[in-house]
Amino acid sequence: MPFFARLFGTQPDPREQWRPLWHTIVEQAREPDWYRMCGVADTVEGRFDMITLVLSLTMLRMEREEELAPHAALVTELFVEDMEGQLREAGIGDPTVGKKIGNLMSSMGGRLGSYRQALAKEDRAELAEALRRNVTMSQEDEAEALAERMIRLHKRFDRTSADQLRAGELAA
Repeated sequence: MPFFARLFGTQPDPREQWRPLWHTIVEQAREPDWYRMCGVADTVEGRFDMITLVLSLTMLRMEREEELAPHAALVTELFVEDMEGQLREAGIGDPTVGKKIGNLMSSMGGRLGSYRQALAKEDRAELAEALRRNVTMSQEDEAEALAERMIRLHKRFDRTSADQLRAGELAA
């Protein structure tokens, strides 16, 4: 959407149709079992890691379907918008927000690549290793449990239709 159209509200923001999905991503990332049963550190870093993990699964689902793939950028924009707000709320000033967002996106891209590769092969050991590198853990020996739970959520995303995803619903 052109900048001036968004600024002056002449057209609806296309991201809004994906906001229910963004809320579901955040809700899934906040599930207590990630932290209690899978060893993810319940810290700002651990929570960010879980948002990027669930967002990665969402992106992988969207890129596999022609109808959804073009909209993945809109969901990513919602992520950036939210992270920017979180940084500002934490007291990060304007001069460094852009750089930090760039670093977050770079980190997200690396995680997405390693998760994509391991999930495509359903290689639990490779996925656990990627999780050890990318998720702040309170208990390192829980990476296998985290990998198993991630695979289950990945399969739920696979069973979710495009309409369900747009509505922010996940298949059972």
